Amino acid sequence: MKFIKHAGKIFFTFLFFIIPFIIQAQHFERSVARYITDSAKIIALVDAKIIDGTGNPSKAHQSIIIINGRIAEVGNATNITLPKDAKVINCSGKTIIPGMVMLHEHLYYTMFMGQYFNLAEMPYSFPRMYLAGGATTIRTAGSIEPQTDLAIKEMISEGKLIGPDIDVTAPYIERKGWDIPSLNLIKDSAEAAATVKFWADKGCTSFKMYVHATREDLIAVVREAHKRKLKVTGHIGTLTYHEAAELGIDDLEHGFFVSSDFDKEKKVNENEFDRATKALLKLPVNSDEMKNLIRYLINKNVAVTSTLAVFAPYTNSEVVPGGGDSALLPEVAKMVTDRWKYYQHKDSDDIALYKKELVWEKQFFDAGGLLVCGTDPTGSGNILAGYGSRKEIELLVEGGFTVVQAIKIATLNGAKYLDRDRMIGSVTAGKNADLVLIDGDLEKDIRDIRKTEIIFKNGTGFNSKKIFDSVKGKVGLN
Repeated sequence: MKFIKHAGKIFFTFLFFIIPFIIQAQHFERSVARYITDSAKIIALVDAKIIDGTGNPSKAHQSIIIINGRIAEVGNATNITLPKDAKVINCSGKTIIPGMVMLHEHLYYTMFMGQYFNLAEMPYSFPRMYLAGGATTIRTAGSIEPQTDLAIKEMISEGKLIGPDIDVTAPYIERKGWDIPSLNLIKDSAEAAATVKFWADKGCTSFKMYVHATREDLIAVVREAHKRKLKVTGHIGTLTYHEAAELGIDDLEHGFFVSSDFDKEKKVNENEFDRATKALLKLPVNSDEMKNLIRYLINKNVAVTSTLAVFAPYTNSEVVPGGGDSALLPEVAKMVTDRWKYYQHKDSDDIALYKKELVWEKQFFDAGGLLVCGTDPTGSGNILAGYGSRKEIELLVEGGFTVVQAIKIATLNGAKYLDRDRMIGSVTAGKNADLVLIDGDLEKDIRDIRKTEIIFKNGTGFNSKKIFDSVKGKVGLN
């Protein structure tokens, strides 16, 4: 018995001092290192309130010991002995949450091309803004420059750029239907399958069906992706949620905003967005039809991604939800503000549907569904990486979720979807030290989430404000 206990202690020491050293040993180039506040091998975060991401109640007066990039110990501050060589950070009056795991992210931004909608890559500003906002892991839900996204992922891992860990989604699987020049288009299901094979070999870890993709396309994509143990998500239109779940999709984007399941006139492979939206507006908020759909999705293990920020009504909102106006290139800021002014008091249908969406997402969550969330920095250009990420959590709370539930949706639920919850997603001993230190108490005021101070990624602390300041006036440029 003594041998077993001794062996366990040896293993514990190996786990926290030897294996994690690989994480901590990352080299950062000077352009990145200047934003690092804490890089000691042993760090003690003392006397914080912790919302740990598991859904359990928050705990006050907690301390965390980080050793070589991993969480070595978490517990009541009075019960934890601080290691002799630890760098001690006093967190009194502050909150710690896990690093956010956000699943509807893009490294591009809305850039109109005359009368046409288009997209432009933001390879410098957006990765920085995601990390500064508290996201330590993201999934790009659709790419327009997948090779750029893959290169950025690699450069971040090499310490050359600032940003979160990235799961890169391949180019959109989409048929001709919208005039968006930057979208990847396929001509048939064989090309859809070939897209999966090509980009899986390049390093993409998921695939996104888009609005005009057909049943046959989804069948081909699911077959090839699941063969490689990779996942398929979708912002769908020609397919209903029920059809997509039946055919094996893993995730559905945008909550229930784009569901066409309640359009009684819908035909197979037909996309009529306006008719589908009207059907949702007519659907009673507590309808049995929606509850039946929710149960079906849960039975099929289909996750749902909430993207409230991009669908929130314009009327009486912030121009840039989350308060990121200063990040915009001045000329872009003017265009965004002009569009915001135009839509004031012209979005009554959006308000009505948004209120229903809040209820439906809560019904899905309460029924046991895996609700995850994301930023989706698109729309009319007012949703930004980082700023919009934090706003998503604010909106979940405003919509009826508790703070503890909202944090779980934005952290551990995302990690579970990515099958990485053994190492990220909660403040748990043994996991990577991906943590967000916030100056305030989220349970007193959820808007305190905007007061991010230090973002710990694999135990290295980055200065949130300094990173945000570095991208002022950059969005719309690079």
